[in-house]
Amino acid sequence: MSDTPRITPRRHRPSGASVTVLLAALLPLLVATVLMAPAASAREPAPTREEAAPTAMLTRVTDFGTNPSGLEMYLYVPDSVTPRPTVVVAVHYCTGSGPAMYTGTEYASLADRYGFIVVYPSVTRASKCFDVSSPQALRRGGGSDPVGIKSMVDWTVRTYGADTDRVFATGISSGAMMTNVLLGDYPDVFAAGSAFAGVPFGCFATTDGSEWNSACSGGTVNRTPQAWGDLVRSAYPGYTGPRPRMQLWHGTEDDVLRYPNFGEEIEQWTNVLGVGGAPAATDSPSANWTRTRYGATHDQAPVEAVSLQGVGHNLYAYGMASRVITFFGLDDAGPAPQPQPSGCRVAVTVNAWNTGLTASVTVTNTGTSTVNGWQLRFTLPAGQTLTGGWGATYTPASGAVTAAHAPYNGTIAPGASVSIGYQAGHSGNSAAPNAFTLNGTECATE
Repeated sequence: MSDTPRITPRRHRPSGASVTVLLAALLPLLVATVLMAPAASAREPAPTREEAAPTAMLTRVTDFGTNPSGLEMYLYVPDSVTPRPTVVVAVHYCTGSGPAMYTGTEYASLADRYGFIVVYPSVTRASKCFDVSSPQALRRGGGSDPVGIKSMVDWTVRTYGADTDRVFATGISSGAMMTNVLLGDYPDVFAAGSAFAGVPFGCFATTDGSEWNSACSGGTVNRTPQAWGDLVRSAYPGYTGPRPRMQLWHGTEDDVLRYPNFGEEIEQWTNVLGVGGAPAATDSPSANWTRTRYGATHDQAPVEAVSLQGVGHNLYAYGMASRVITFFGLDDAGPAPQPQPSGCRVAVTVNAWNTGLTASVTVTNTGTSTVNGWQLRFTLPAGQTLTGGWGATYTPASGAVTAAHAPYNGTIAPGASVSIGYQAGHSGNSAAPNAFTLNGTECATE
């Protein structure tokens, strides 16, 4: 493998979207439909090892180091990157990709706000699932996906002089399981992790080459906290240094990676971090959420666990990434408030057929200040259900809907507009929504 990296910038433009970051099972792990966009252009420079990637665009980096399982590395560096920047590794779900994680989550726009770098690993094997099962994956330097991801981190640290004390990992489903694995294999690399709908380190272990462990996915693997902790400690025998903090998220109705895995994760990481199994604090930061903190009561507690009542496997939604950044300690005082526009206008054009419709929505900032980071809220008429969209991430699929900006269109200057749209099924009523709010401000309609 050449010692000279090749970096290829990719500018993403909207060509599809998701109602939300949809995750469904493949074997039977999840399938995701996320806002995706193809590269509009690409070039192949011939940089030296120390050359940095272009800023404010998704960039593929090749020849980044040891990579036994053939992962791809994608990188996002904001224009506002800080000296000795923080590195956040954002790990995708099964059937996903690094570019899908880039367009379907807010980490790039949060990087613009806080100046950190985001690494997006991308699986190339057919399942697009990360290896969290093999003996090689579950030990430090074992020769599978975690080694390639560690090489991505090393390349980024070397190229940007990043702060080695501020490297973090987060992931969804398969990526959440990999987050658990990375923190177990490389406790000296990662300062904290955040896992959305995952399972404990080692729970998915197999010895027959299978990627899937039905007992674990079904929530029937039950161990003592000590046994779970020992699995993590066995990944790096002899390590006595500090262990990374962990934030855990799970829906009570998860039918892919069953809810009992959430409790087993809590037992594992409270044991690893040497804190009591009883919560130090319990609250409800959002409707139907129960948040427990272990070992401390503040935003950077050793372990934080968020249970979402009545929510299935598709739990990731807009705004959660800001809470991840708060847990990592990358903001100063929690998620930054969204700017309130002083005026806005929305125009909607609907094209309908027997049972479906498409709606084109243009949002104009009629105020005098720039909106950085926007959410457009509206209520779909009765009988309409979203089946797709573009230009934003939409959640939920019916009723009161929030359309959250994509990483490439989060800023609306005074007098400027952004165009988005959606597709929906209907049962007879094909009307457009009749009211919209932009970051809480009521908009005029055309």
